[in-house]
Amino acid sequence: MRLLTPLMLLLASPAIAESFDRPIPQAQSATAEIWFAVASLALVAALFLVHRLVMRK
Repeated sequence: MRLLTPLMLLLASPAIAESFDRPIPQAQSATAEIWFAVASLALVAALFLVHRLVMRK
């Protein structure tokens, strides 16, 4: 264990580490936007139905 500690510190030095490349976000496709709109409308409809059920009681 005593031999591994200096070796690990040497291998983990910043000089050996590679630089971080930020991922470039990709644009959404038209299909993804349509499905997001459908899901958003379904969520609003479900919230409205829950609102109606709660207001009845």
